[in-house]
Amino acid sequence: MANPIQWFPGHMAKTKRIMRECLPEVDVILELLDARIPYSSKNPEIDGLIGEKPKVTVMTKASLANPEISRAWVAYYRERKVPAVLIDSTTGEGIQVLSAAVREVLREKLMRYEAKGMHGRRIKAMIVGIPNVGKSSLINRLAGAKKAKVEDRPGVTLAKQWIPTDIGFDLLDMPGVLWPKFEDERVGQNLAMTGAIRDQILDTEEIAMLLCSRLLSVAPKEFLSRYKLTPEDTEGLDSYDLFELIGRRRGLLVSGGEVNHARCAEMLLDEFRGGKIGRISLEAPKEK
Repeated sequence: MANPIQWFPGHMAKTKRIMRECLPEVDVILELLDARIPYSSKNPEIDGLIGEKPKVTVMTKASLANPEISRAWVAYYRERKVPAVLIDSTTGEGIQVLSAAVREVLREKLMRYEAKGMHGRRIKAMIVGIPNVGKSSLINRLAGAKKAKVEDRPGVTLAKQWIPTDIGFDLLDMPGVLWPKFEDERVGQNLAMTGAIRDQILDTEEIAMLLCSRLLSVAPKEFLSRYKLTPEDTEGLDSYDLFELIGRRRGLLVSGGEVNHARCAEMLLDEFRGGKIGRISLEAPKEK
């Protein structure tokens, strides 16, 4: 892209400071990643911030991701001795597995508590991740009620919150944290496509055009089916031409027969982010 995507609002620097201050209070870190882009949605600064604190990698939004690729990611992490689970806060998929994984990484600590007669001591977990990765949705699922504010846009959670759950955890919700510079241009693109960066600061038309080519590459069957295209229709087309073709097929035109780029971009991004095109992952572990 002509202008590499960067986004680091001032509150994110404050969040990093709060995280450091709160670490002594927590037993375990739940690092949330977007199952569609586990590599791109991992903040490279988190591991340095949390040090030796026990951590469980939690891949969210499972119902939006390709299930086969998601299973490959779980295997990828476990081969590297990284506790990892796949969840979906909307359907409840993986919630019990998450609880078991947390207790496993804290097994020795919990045994020491039991030996001291500290039965039923609540586990304190800090939830971290990039904006719009699903932290509030997970908290609400675990708490059994709408305890955290949820909106499908980044930057909604702005202050730390302790929230009790019915499964013996107290959760510390932290605002989403990105990092100052994306070294890999593709990381910024993936974050923009999935909605981790505010659309208001992006060229959404350019992002939607890139998304067309990416979907044709990683999920051609789903992409062609959704927009009623054939392989012959798309042969030799670049991102712009694909975008124009879809706009025309959907009838998103203005006077003079030109494609309404703003409406077409909004439609494409909304349909991808909402899973209407299919269960699609933009990254597979073999790529890394």
